[in-house]
Amino acid sequence: MMLPAGPAPADTTGNWVDRRAPSFLRPFLRLARADRPIGSWLLLIPCLWSVALALRLQADAGAPDYGHAAVLVALFAIGAVAMRGAGCTWNDILDRDIDGRVERTRSRPLPAGQVTLAGAFVFLGLQGLAGLAVLLCLPPFAIATALASLGVVVIYPLMKRVIWVPQAVLGLAFSWGALMGFAALIEALPPSAFLLYAGSVLWVIGYDTIYAHQDREDDETVGVKSSARFFAGATKRWLVGLYGGTVVLFALAIGAAGGGVFAWLGLALFAAHLAWQIRRVDIDDGRNCLRVFLSNRDAGLILFAGLAVQALAA
Repeated sequence: MMLPAGPAPADTTGNWVDRRAPSFLRPFLRLARADRPIGSWLLLIPCLWSVALALRLQADAGAPDYGHAAVLVALFAIGAVAMRGAGCTWNDILDRDIDGRVERTRSRPLPAGQVTLAGAFVFLGLQGLAGLAVLLCLPPFAIATALASLGVVVIYPLMKRVIWVPQAVLGLAFSWGALMGFAALIEALPPSAFLLYAGSVLWVIGYDTIYAHQDREDDETVGVKSSARFFAGATKRWLVGLYGGTVVLFALAIGAAGGGVFAWLGLALFAAHLAWQIRRVDIDDGRNCLRVFLSNRDAGLILFAGLAVQALAA
């Protein structure tokens, strides 16, 4: 099921997988993007926001369960790694022919022949089992909420063949954690949950558009659709709208959850970071796009810090 490890993919640089992982595991770790943890961070961060806001609602009701919240953060972290890896594996299975024609992705394990298709499916199943183990630790309402996302997760890799802004479907999938903290901690989905989710969807479309500009020319050659191609030279104007909508919806979510000075401060710093991204990004410079995209982890953690402090102080 596995062929020789071969070189690292073209879209990676030296990292712990290349330096320390056993050679027989490296292709599978690359398949799961373990060499690029940013995806796991971006999947986890909406979960962190939702746990913090749900904890704030609990605190306002006079019964904050800090221990449960801490356990959920740990479970969501494990689940984010497992499910991001499973999602990347599924994406690479479906895109193995396209990846072989794109400069940045042609050295990925499947198109490079480092992992067989059968091996990829086995690895996908193992990651799915890890995600299932985390899911079974959650209450029934949260399990049902998580399962409702599976359809979006499964179809996302196909959307680049169908619609011009497949990032919108990615946003629906990657933002699901904005619901999960509420579902797991308070076993309900109040208005603040849906406002947080909607804002996160816009955030994902924005940052993944920046990321997609690295592949704009290759996507055009291959015939793959993306928001980078669709927005083209108007990308910065679209980012103003997407990121502006993100901040407005997050403000409404925070207000619905009780507000608080630390939460508002976190949102202000988050908004300032998004404004910096819009000013800084150069859509014609792939390295610049990658750096700006990666900075979204810091933006998300800044907002989480404000929400978490507010929840603890309430």
